[in-house]
Amino acid sequence: MKGKRILSGISMVLGFILYFLWNEPQTAYAMHIMEGFLPVKWALFWWVVFLPFFLLGLRSLTRITKEKPETKLLLGLAGAFAFVLSALKIPSVTGSSSHPTGTGLGAVLFGPLVMSVLGTLVLLFQALLLAHGGLTTLGANAFSMAVVGPFVAYIVYRAITRSTGKQRLAIFVAAALADMATYLVTSLQLALAFPAASGGVAASFMKFAGIFAVTQVPLAISEGLLTVLVWNFLVAYNGRELAQLQSMKQGA
Repeated sequence: MKGKRILSGISMVLGFILYFLWNEPQTAYAMHIMEGFLPVKWALFWWVVFLPFFLLGLRSLTRITKEKPETKLLLGLAGAFAFVLSALKIPSVTGSSSHPTGTGLGAVLFGPLVMSVLGTLVLLFQALLLAHGGLTTLGANAFSMAVVGPFVAYIVYRAITRSTGKQRLAIFVAAALADMATYLVTSLQLALAFPAASGGVAASFMKFAGIFAVTQVPLAISEGLLTVLVWNFLVAYNGRELAQLQSMKQGA
């Protein structure tokens, strides 16, 4: 118990230090897609697509907290990890930004549905408290970061661990590809809303994805490495909780 509290305290302190050092006041660039940037029909469309995953995630989260209440600290850590990383923004495409997402860790720990709830809460708090993103575009941002990213991470992690047994490699690739998948979806969302005059949606998608790739590829690699480091800490200090989560997922 003492070790878990120390680890949680260190994580929180480091998180706030990173946040204030890297995210000092500056011109406000939106987190993913900013408030009011999407046409109304597309904003509504992404809300409709996103909501079923969120509702299923609430059910999954409730089940986990009831069956394994001792994992609440890990839930908090997964949410804090996503909040801190996704707050480290780099200006990119007009109306959007590049940054790590931090959703791969939670997806591996609890599954993609739970991360759809945690990721949405992260986006909501950032929209309300940090002016990153917005409420009208929350459905689009949550679908890309809190739904697609975690599902990609979970599928990749399961595939690599089953085929190679190399857990750390699986964590790295899962976190990095979750990051990249998020921005591919964001590129598609922007392309659908703003098709190019010449070439339509396809040309617009290639343009947005190409611009994002300049910053997102190194960010994805860095996020993968950082996620492995955090995973190593969890294995060292929270091995019992990890084993319980693993047994729960196998029995589900």
